Amino acid sequence: MRILWVKMGGLWPPTAGGRIRSLETLSCLSRQHDVTVVTTHGPGDDPDGLRRRLPNCSHIVSVPFVAPRAGTVPFARALAASWCTSDPVDLWKWRSAAVYDEVHTLLARGDVDVCVADFLVAVANIPRAPRVPVVLFEHNVEHQIWRRIAGLERRPWRRALLEVEAWKVRQAERRACAAADLVVAVSDDDRRRLQALAPSSRCVATPTGVDTTYFRPSTGREMPNRLVFTGSMDWFPNEDAIQFFFDAILPRIRADVPGVTLSVVGRNPSAALRAAAERAGALVTGTVDDIRPYVEEAALYVVPLRAGGGTRLKIFEALAMGKAVVSTSVGAEGLAVTPGRDVAIADRPGEFARTVVALLRDPAKRLALGTAGRLLVQRRYSWEQVSREFDSYCESVARIRPARSGTRLALATRQSS
Repeated sequence: MRILWVKMGGLWPPTAGGRIRSLETLSCLSRQHDVTVVTTHGPGDDPDGLRRRLPNCSHIVSVPFVAPRAGTVPFARALAASWCTSDPVDLWKWRSAAVYDEVHTLLARGDVDVCVADFLVAVANIPRAPRVPVVLFEHNVEHQIWRRIAGLERRPWRRALLEVEAWKVRQAERRACAAADLVVAVSDDDRRRLQALAPSSRCVATPTGVDTTYFRPSTGREMPNRLVFTGSMDWFPNEDAIQFFFDAILPRIRADVPGVTLSVVGRNPSAALRAAAERAGALVTGTVDDIRPYVEEAALYVVPLRAGGGTRLKIFEALAMGKAVVSTSVGAEGLAVTPGRDVAIADRPGEFARTVVALLRDPAKRLALGTAGRLLVQRRYSWEQVSREFDSYCESVARIRPARSGTRLALATRQSS
């Protein structure tokens, strides 16, 4: 099978959950099929490292491209342009003429069996190409993230703008799902949401995986009363989660356990987050080569997310290392875990703090949670098993080759430009 994989926003180094999921899937697919990757890279990305990481891919094209960030002049231009169309700015800002042209050239050759649009934003760069089915890989239900972010905004004018953007993302996501030959979600919860959004679409789900050899338990490094959170800190839901933890949860924990410390591990923390961490007496690392030492030394892994979508690889990585996890319902959403057996779930600040304090004081319960979580991911969530499911879905659309081509995806975002 000849697969063309289109991914905006880079793939290497694996500093975000979406990159990890895509890399592991591509690694497995490329051992069985002819895979070409078209992606982008910005400052800090390493296209040569990507080629070394995916040696079995037939061809990897990485185009220099940086999507404009909020608060910049290019972003303001993209926002203004998007407001003249039905497209949300989140898709508009990821349009790249170089990526579009590269994908068009590859599809025009006629030697592609399946095109994978990796994340919704890839859709803006896939042109019309009759007879080539498209698989839309939905790591998140994107409009749900925007709706949740809008719900957290306290300033009325900004909330109104975010609600408009959430509505536009919802419409773009509905069009993209309806146009794709297959939509692959990362949980049954997301699959049901996307199916309801676009009833005519064909939606399936493949679970999140984890490398249980790389992420494994260790002994002798745990530090009493140390908490840890890992994740890309330039993603709003993660930054919001830590700010929420600093403001509403950590003071409650320290009222009972004064010596509690927190490590926040992940790329591109903002100046505001670093300042908040300094006030809270927490460690913010920025980008690290390996998150495992920070997780190993923690007594508890915390996931205080209030927004977000898809599934959290961070939780499976922590479980694979045998760590007890305390998460909000949103943080553990879509994962096949049993609250109280595999993870502890708490949503309100006081409840979250009390759960953390109770587990810090109960090593046996922490061990039981961590052991159950490790057994769960070992048994059901290896990347090989997950990727075999994705492979079978791609095979199915390549074999059927529907009369309606999923590459009408381009119309979902480009018709109003």
